[in-house]
Order: sequence, then C-alpha cells, then structure tokens
Amino acid sequence: MNEVNTANAPRGPAITSDADLWARSSVGDHAAFSELFERHVEAVWNHAYRLTASWNLAEDVTSSTFLQAWRKRADVVLVRESARPWLYTVAGNVVRDERRATTRFLRVVRRAPDSSVAADHADEVADRVDRDARMVRVLAAVRSLPRAEREAVELCLLGEVGLADAAELLGVAEVSVRSRLSRARARLRTKLEDSP
Repeated sequence: MNEVNTANAPRGPAITSDADLWARSSVGDHAAFSELFERHVEAVWNHAYRLTASWNLAEDVTSSTFLQAWRKRADVVLVRESARPWLYTVAGNVVRDERRATTRFLRVVRRAPDSSVAADHADEVADRVDRDARMVRVLAAVRSLPRAEREAVELCLLGEVGLADAAELLGVAEVSVRSRLSRARARLRTKLEDSP
C-alpha cells in the first residue's frame, strides 16, 4: 500500500481572525478593513433591517456602522476575537440616534402647514408594506420592553449574538442574559397576541 506524505502538501489559505484584521486596520491597513467589511456587511445589514423594518434604513445604518468602525478602529478592543458583537452594538446605537432625529423632524413637520403630496407608487408595493408593517409591530413591542430586556433581545434574538458575547457586552453574567431573554419572550408573546 502506498503511503501519502501530507507533511509538505499544500494547504488552503489560513483564515485570519477578526482581531488580527482589526489590529492591522487600526494602523491604516485598508485591505484588512475591507476584508472585515466583506465578512460582516451582510450580517450587519440583516441586523439593521430587524431593528428598523426598512430596507433603505438598513442600508443607511450599515453604512454608518462601518464608517464609525473605520473612524474608531484604533480605539476599540474586540470582544472574543469577533467584530460582530461590537458592530451590532454600533448599529443599535445608530438606529436609536436615527429614531431621535426622526422624532425631532416629525415635530417640525407637524408644525408646518399641510401640503397635499401625491403618494409615490413605489410606496404602495403590497408585499413590502405587509412585511414592513409586521416588522414594525414586532419592533414596537421590543421597544416597549424594559431596557435590560430590550438590549438582550436586540443582541441575542435580533442580532444573533451568542449569550457569552452578549453577557460581556452588557457587563452581566450569562445567567442574567438568559433570564432577561426569558422574561422578554413572555412579554413579547403577550403583547403580540393582544395586537391585531
């Protein structure tokens, strides 16, 4: 029987960790940051969509998240080798800032004289409206949760961050994150069953 010598066999490219890419990008390595972007952009967009229920806003939030990541790359230390939990936290902060800005804008608009504006046909695409409406209902229920439960839901259920990473980001024990999620699920079930 022939033996195969695998000692000198070519191996596939080694996957560079997020922490290594982050460290390289913190000293200005654009290629390393580009690789981080490519690795996480889809997940960040999905998280942003879950938080906003809007495709367009999700794109804006994703762009803002990576812009902030680039600006703060030298000041940030990653949790557990992955950039994703930190990126999700930044995306959540961007969404909250956007909501505050939108609220201020709407207050100004309400004070302005009423003007008749024809609705854009694109706004009436039925499938998108239905999906967005369902997502808005869910997000409204999530926003009504107490802060600790809301943060746990945004990270673990909407952002798909692991319990250990969420616990470290929130500065609590994993068991606390589990109990917050359990209470949040019960509240959400009740709120969503009661809504039309």
